[in-house]
Amino acid sequence: MLRKTRKALVLSAAVTTLLAGTSFAPAHADAAEPGVIITDGDRVHLSSTPPPTASAHGWWKKVSGPGDKARVTVELQVKNADGSWRTVATGSKVVKPGGGSARRANARKQCVNVRRTISWRSVIDVDIIGVIDSPEKAATAPQSLRCAV
Repeated sequence: MLRKTRKALVLSAAVTTLLAGTSFAPAHADAAEPGVIITDGDRVHLSSTPPPTASAHGWWKKVSGPGDKARVTVELQVKNADGSWRTVATGSKVVKPGGGSARRANARKQCVNVRRTISWRSVIDVDIIGVIDSPEKAATAPQSLRCAV
């Protein structure tokens, strides 16, 4: 598993506002401000169960702050000929922090052609339930797989 790409530290809305030089008006007055979390996931890989399928997982780790559950969303993306990325599958799950088979979200896309190699990556977003957080997402390093869609 590669844990190279991680989500940036999540700043409170007030600190983000001060850095941006704009006025502060919370979107949800009753929502708690965030602490620090780490967004993590593995590289896109071929699933060990048939049929041939590209798969990726995403999870989160709590460093500090409120929130015991988060909606983790994983997008599987393939690289287009022009160098842009296109989402071909999405998976989402509400999980507690930590990772492991019970505490992660998964996205899968069945391969149409296993002779052609293309570049894949996953993009992971963590939204802590009831807590304001930043819009950053983590992207895993590109992985070449014999799995075209």
